[in-house]
Amino acid sequence: MQFIKTIAVSAALAATAGFAHADETLDAVKEKGFVQCGVSQGLPGFSNPDDQGNWTGLDVDFCRAMAAAVFNDADAVKFTPLSAKVRFTALTSGEIDVLSRNTTWTMSRDSDFGEFVGVNYYDGQGFMVPKSLGVSSAMELDGAAVCTNTGTTTELNVADFFRANKMNYTVVAFEKADEVVAAYDAGRCDVYTTDRSGLAAQRTKLSAPDDHVVLPEIISKEPLGPLVRHGDNQWGDIARWTLNCMINAEEMGVTSANAADMASSANPGIKRLMGTEGDLGGKIGLGNDFCANIIASVGNYGESYDRNVGPDTPLKLDRGVNALWSQGGILYAAPQR
Repeated sequence: MQFIKTIAVSAALAATAGFAHADETLDAVKEKGFVQCGVSQGLPGFSNPDDQGNWTGLDVDFCRAMAAAVFNDADAVKFTPLSAKVRFTALTSGEIDVLSRNTTWTMSRDSDFGEFVGVNYYDGQGFMVPKSLGVSSAMELDGAAVCTNTGTTTELNVADFFRANKMNYTVVAFEKADEVVAAYDAGRCDVYTTDRSGLAAQRTKLSAPDDHVVLPEIISKEPLGPLVRHGDNQWGDIARWTLNCMINAEEMGVTSANAADMASSANPGIKRLMGTEGDLGGKIGLGNDFCANIIASVGNYGESYDRNVGPDTPLKLDRGVNALWSQGGILYAAPQR
C-alpha cells in the first residue's frame, strides 16, 4: 500500500514540475521585456540588418510577430546573429528564446536540438555557377569544386547527389555565409550550393550578379521553419500559433490594412482569429487578441512574403509551392477553433 502511495505522490510531483517548467520561457520573456530571437548573420530576404542595425526579412517578421503576440509590440524583440555551426547550441543553452534562421526541419534536428513549430518556407537545395563555366545542368559538374557552409544539411545532400550520380567533387566549406559568398565570387570554387532561396539571396551580394545562373535541378526537400527548445509546451504553442495565425489570416483575407475593420466581422472564423469570440489566446497564456495584434503589427503571411522575398523584391521569388493550398501551393495552417 505504501508503495502505491509513493508512486502516486511521485506522479503528482512530476506532473506539478512539468506544469511549472511549461511556463518558464514565457515568464522569463515577460520579465526581461523582449523576445531574444536567433537569426542568420545576414541573408537578404530572410534575416538581414541594414547599416543602422535594423533587421528585416521573412524570418525576422516571425520574430516580430512573436513579440506582438506576447507584448502587443512587434519591436519588443532583440536579434542574435548566429552561424549555422552554433545556432543549435545557442538555442539549447538558453542564449535565445527561439531560432528563426532559415533552418531545415529534419528528424535528427527535431529530436536532438528542439521542437520545430511549422514551416515558413518550403525550399530545396540547388546549385549556382558562373555563366562562363558553360554548364546548364548539375549533371555536368563532375570534378567541380563546390562551396558551401559547414554545419548545414547541404554538405550531406551534395555528397549524396554526387555519389548517387557517380561524379567526383571537392568541397570547399566555410563557417560563415559571407565567407562562402566571397570564396565563390573570387573563383575559389566552381559551384555554390545551398537552398535555392539562399542562392537567390546571396546572388545579390556578388560583384556581378547577372554573370551567374542557378541550375534547374533541385536535389533535396528543405522545409525551413522556426524552432524552440524541447520541454516547454506552452512556448512551443505560442510559436506555432504565431505562424498559424499569419497563414490563416492570409487565407481569410485579413491584412494589416483591414485588421481594425475585420475585428467587427460577423464571420465566426474571423471572430475567433481576431479574438472577439472564444478563449483561444487564454489556452496558451496570451490575450485573446494575440493574433489580431500580430496581423495589425506585422501583417499576414502573404504580406510578409511579398515584402521580403516576393517577385517585386531583389530575390524575385514566386510563391510556387509556398502559395496557399487554396491557390495551388502547399501552405496550410491548422484551423483556429
